Amino acid sequence: MQNLSFIILYVDDVAASARFYEKLFGLKSEAGSDNFSSLALGNGLTVGLWRRDQARPTATSMPGAVELCFPVPDLAALEAAHAAVVEIGAAILQPTTEMDFGTTFTAADPDGHRLRVFHPNGA
Repeated sequence: MQNLSFIILYVDDVAASARFYEKLFGLKSEAGSDNFSSLALGNGLTVGLWRRDQARPTATSMPGAVELCFPVPDLAALEAAHAAVVEIGAAILQPTTEMDFGTTFTAADPDGHRLRVFHPNGA
């Protein structure tokens, strides 16, 4: 099991989350139902959005338990990503900060799922 190709986020409102991630990724979600939608990122990874109260088995983790991480090639790209997530309505949980691994900021989607953008040290 070394090929991770699908990540599911449990959300309260599939349509609202689909709109958020369509703007974030610049992609159109693949229509599913009121309970599920997905976005194929083109790199072999798909992000699924499953309505929390319809997930089986019952979803017990809370938003913020994991982070989706997005590396960027330079600080200009980091600044552009920050502006983009603010523009689409993401809450900034951590402003741009220097950390041991590089420069980063953390935002949250409408359900509180954490999105980390970072420029690694030495890149």
